[in-house]
Amino acid sequence: MSDLRPDHTIPTPGDHLRHTDRIAALERIWANGRGLVGQLTAVNHTTIALRFIVTGLCFLLVGGMLSMFIRLQLAWPGLNVLDPERYAQFVTMHGTTMMFLFAVPIMEGFAMYLIPKMLGTRDLPFPRLSAFGWWCYLFGGLFLYSSFIFGSVPDGGWFMYTPLTDSTYSPGKGADFWLIGVTFAEIAAVTAAVELIVAILITRAPGMDLTRMPLFAWAILVTAFMIAFGFPPLILASLLLEIQRAFDFAFFEVARGGDPLLWQHLFWLFGHPEVYIIFLPAAGVVSTLVPTFARRPIVGYTWIVLALIATGFLSFGLWVHHMFAVGIPLLALAFFSAASMAVAIPTGIQVFAWIATLWAGKPWLRVPMLHIIGFFITFVCGGLTGVMLAFVPFDWQAHDTHFVVAHLHYVLIGGMMFPMFAGLYYWLPLASGRMPSESLSRSAFWLVFIGFNLTFLPMHITGLVGMPRRVESYAMELGVHWLNLVSTAAGFVLAVGIIAILVDVALCFVLGRRNSENPWQAPTLEWALPHPAPKYNFASLPEVSDRNPLWRDPDLVAATRRTDGLLADAHGGWRWILGTSIQSAQPEQAIRLSNSTWFPLLCALCIAVLLAGFITSQYWLSVLMLLPLIGLFLRWLWTVNGRDAPLRIEVKPGLWLPTQAAAKNAPGWWALVGTLLIDGSLFASLVYAYFYLWLHAPAWPAGGATFTALAPAAAALAALLLAGIAAWRASVAVRAGHAQRAIGWHVLAVVAGLGFLALQLPTIAEAVGAPQRHAYGSVVWTLAGFHALHVAVAALIGGFVALRIARGHVDADRPLETRIATGFWRYVVAQGAIAWAVLHLFPRFA
Repeated sequence: MSDLRPDHTIPTPGDHLRHTDRIAALERIWANGRGLVGQLTAVNHTTIALRFIVTGLCFLLVGGMLSMFIRLQLAWPGLNVLDPERYAQFVTMHGTTMMFLFAVPIMEGFAMYLIPKMLGTRDLPFPRLSAFGWWCYLFGGLFLYSSFIFGSVPDGGWFMYTPLTDSTYSPGKGADFWLIGVTFAEIAAVTAAVELIVAILITRAPGMDLTRMPLFAWAILVTAFMIAFGFPPLILASLLLEIQRAFDFAFFEVARGGDPLLWQHLFWLFGHPEVYIIFLPAAGVVSTLVPTFARRPIVGYTWIVLALIATGFLSFGLWVHHMFAVGIPLLALAFFSAASMAVAIPTGIQVFAWIATLWAGKPWLRVPMLHIIGFFITFVCGGLTGVMLAFVPFDWQAHDTHFVVAHLHYVLIGGMMFPMFAGLYYWLPLASGRMPSESLSRSAFWLVFIGFNLTFLPMHITGLVGMPRRVESYAMELGVHWLNLVSTAAGFVLAVGIIAILVDVALCFVLGRRNSENPWQAPTLEWALPHPAPKYNFASLPEVSDRNPLWRDPDLVAATRRTDGLLADAHGGWRWILGTSIQSAQPEQAIRLSNSTWFPLLCALCIAVLLAGFITSQYWLSVLMLLPLIGLFLRWLWTVNGRDAPLRIEVKPGLWLPTQAAAKNAPGWWALVGTLLIDGSLFASLVYAYFYLWLHAPAWPAGGATFTALAPAAAALAALLLAGIAAWRASVAVRAGHAQRAIGWHVLAVVAGLGFLALQLPTIAEAVGAPQRHAYGSVVWTLAGFHALHVAVAALIGGFVALRIARGHVDADRPLETRIATGFWRYVVAQGAIAWAVLHLFPRFA
């Protein structure tokens, strides 16, 4: 099962291998295994990224097919292509597919493929995590679409508003398939966010400081942080609704103190940033292509970076933009209306920078630029209608009409799909080594551009006339039948254009004309690679000194293909990448990566079976699957940074660097930071739910809950603080070389954590009672359970690290794992202190 097996036939760094031998060694080390087993165990970023892209395009076709049935139903009043129930199902699955299974995953696929190549490295820092994310994405999508097989297709819309989706009004399993399938697929999004944040921060080529980073990398970095903060509210909302449906909790049920609007707040805390999570990577593509085809550096690099950051920040203040019609006070509406218009400012900065770059250059009108021009036209139109909808009176008029449908598609297709196709054609020669058909690609563009505008432009009119969305028919007297017929006919033109693009791309890999290297004369590092790019990317890692390294230093291409530079040696048959400092990108560490492994697939399969047991109400199966899942993850972690790993390696003649187990900015440490950002956002969303229900409840605590005994709660808090102190002392002992003392402190932390649980949970049970009685009990038990789960995980990590110390894998020279354990314990203590105050102090002052 171990996935860190060195190839001992590879010569050592001290041997002076010929160039061809070293290239052969790199190809052997970085290649996937042979046959089906090799494909199932692959972890290389190029392979996994292409899987994300292909899977996303498949879901695009499936979601597009659903939309064609929707358009056929709306082509003329009174048609019966879809009955009302099936129409609601198709609308739900179309929106869910496009938002969760196509738009975000495919842009993450582009990022996974391009970021290592753009940054001048060989792979992402956690290849197994990337592979695990793809399997979760695939299984989540298949899980969702299996609802068609079992006759339980979700029909509550892609936003699944309560109370229509609770067990009272949706008693079947359709909503459960949506909640569990989407949450399963979102594992891919959050794992990719951690992967990309760490990769961009600490694996850039030497010399590529933050001011020289490609704008696409900046866009992906901001997007990854947005995912870290934006996806947890939806994950929490999905978990709360599924718990309510499965165990009769009362988060959203008015009769027992809940509030359906809590779902909308949590959903749109994710939903509006989601629009910019989709748009910003596309904007990064535009910022990459425009200077290439304008033949000059981008205008306003710093302004674009600031605009990306500002867009990411402002997007989290707009969620009520989607809730203007629910009865929110006018003062709050004014604030969110102003914020909705303010976000147009950083977007406008980027648009003007792109136009200025084209104006100052000599644009080369190839197929990628046609799609960029299509993006300019459609996205600007979508942005203008977005500003219109930011005005509260207009939003009240157009809310839930086809005007909103038209605006959404102009923003998403204009802001994401046109740049995506531009990037697809732009980087296709790098992936395939061939050029697509110029005539077919141009024809496909015009089919898409004309078909798109004729499909969605009439919807602005039908919406203003009053045609509601998500309704399967309309009256002839409304006078919009001809406009709907045009939209339907044009929708098929759009579909033909998209299929033509995908066929063109597929044929390119087989029949395309062999291209010269760097056919666009682009300035970024990925074009220094041979076409198609090898699995190891660079024979020698590049060193850069400019934002446009290939324009500044034409000899850089040859330097990256020699085998006398950074990490050119095989180093014992392991996969190695270089770790650099966050700000200045100076070499700091050598990072050893995993080879092919079964762990990602097996872990994803365990989760799939666990969730299947949950949706079928076979909870014993879900509990049973926890054991192999935990065992697989522990075995996965056991293979990292063992005592057989060298403490230092010579990355080039005369330059020795520590490996990640001994480095301060180790990728594992930054992965912990990224994970805790995601978990902290999830915890903050849960605390938000507590106070939201408190502010809307006539009495709090409610449902007969009383907190009178403070002594047991104080004792529980003391036990938790003791666990944190013990974990800290364990870290000090490891650094001092006292292994037995460190083991003792870790054991004490585990015992104290378990003591906290033994004191805390009975106190909650005595004060609150059953969680089904009232929303107060539901949210209190969920908050307490959430933190209890973290204490249990911290105890498991502490015991694991203690065993690693005993086996000699962690010591004063390799302190990374105990640093991670201590860091997680500190987070658990801080989270516990907040939860303790919310649960035991605030009710006394309510």
